Amino acid sequence: MSIRPHKKLKVWQDAVDFVPKVYLILRSFPDDEKFGLTSQIRRASTSVSINIAEGAARSSKKDFAHFLYISMGSISELDTLI
Repeated sequence: MSIRPHKKLKVWQDAVDFVPKVYLILRSFPDDEKFGLTSQIRRASTSVSINIAEGAARSSKKDFAHFLYISMGSISELDTLI
């Protein structure tokens, strides 16, 4: 039996839906950014949902909050990169 509490979270669902939109936008970036800025934006965008999922799987609210703060850091990183 696999418990996946993160899948019930609207914020996780929104973060997962956000990633393909980011990838679509990145198609318009210049080729010389494919391994620089584009790569960093991809990693930061996927990091949001990954950290929400990991935090939701933790046993304490304190741990969950910690991973939500990491996700917020990734969002701030995206804001800066874009």
